[in-house]
Amino acid sequence: MKPARTRLAANVPYRLSPPLFDARCKACWFSVGLVALVVASFWSLDLQWGAFLSFDAARSMARFVGEFFPPDMSAAFVRKVAAASLETLAMSALGTLLAAAGGLLLALPASRAHEGDPAWARAPTRLLLNALRAVPELVWAALLLISAGLGPFAGTLALTLHTTGVLGRLFAEAMENASHGPAAALRAHGVGAARVFLYATLPQLLPQLISYTLYRWENNIRAAAILGVVGAGGLGQLLSFHMGLFQMGKTATVLCAILLLVALVDALSYAIRRLLAR
Repeated sequence: MKPARTRLAANVPYRLSPPLFDARCKACWFSVGLVALVVASFWSLDLQWGAFLSFDAARSMARFVGEFFPPDMSAAFVRKVAAASLETLAMSALGTLLAAAGGLLLALPASRAHEGDPAWARAPTRLLLNALRAVPELVWAALLLISAGLGPFAGTLALTLHTTGVLGRLFAEAMENASHGPAAALRAHGVGAARVFLYATLPQLLPQLISYTLYRWENNIRAAAILGVVGAGGLGQLLSFHMGLFQMGKTATVLCAILLLVALVDALSYAIRRLLAR
C-alpha cells in the first residue's frame, strides 16, 4: 500500500511551467518597459553631464560650499533659529493632527463598509481626496497666502490640506482591506453603523492609522521647513531670507537646524512606533 503522501501526490495533476505571457512574465515585461522608459527619458532630456562633471564645475561648487563655513553661531541668531525651529515643529505637528482627523472623517464615505454597501459617496469623496493631494504643499501655501497672509498659519493650512488627501486615501484603503467578520457579526445583531465602526473596525485599524500618521509627520517636518520659502513662516522663511541676501554663514546655521530637527522627529517617530508595537 502506497504512503498517503505518495497517493496524494499521484492525484495532483501535473502542471506545466507558466507560458511566456503568464502573470509573472507580464510583471517582468512591465519592468523591462519601465527601464526602457527611464533610458528614453535620459536620452530625450538635454542633460549636460560633461559640464556637470567638469573640473570647473567642481571648483565652483567647492568655492560655493566653502562660503557656508563657519556657520553663524552668535547667541542672538541661534535664539532666532531656535524660535523658528519650534515654529516649524508646531506647524508640522498641528498640520498632521488636523489632517489625521480630516482624513479619518473623509475615509469613512470614501470606503466600502461591506460587500453589499452601495457607498454612493465613495467616488466623489475619493475625487476630493485626489484633488487635495494632487496639489503640492508649496502650491497650497502660495494660494493660501492670499487669504491667510504671511506667517505659519498659511503653512499649517497647506500641510493640513495636502496631508488630508494623502491620509484619507490611506485610511480608506485600510478600512476596505480590514477583516469584515467582526463588523458583520455586530450588524447581524442589529448594531448601528457608528457602533460597528467604533467597536469592530477601528480597533483593527488603529495601529495602522497611527503608523501612517507618524510617517506623514516625518514627511511634513521636511515640508514645513521648506514652506517658509514662499513666506509661510518657520525655518524655511529664514532660509529663503538669508540665502537671498547671500549670507551663507547664517544660511548654514539654518540648514544645520533643519537637519537636527528632521533627525529629532525621525527618532521620536521611530520610538513611538516601537512603543506601540510592544
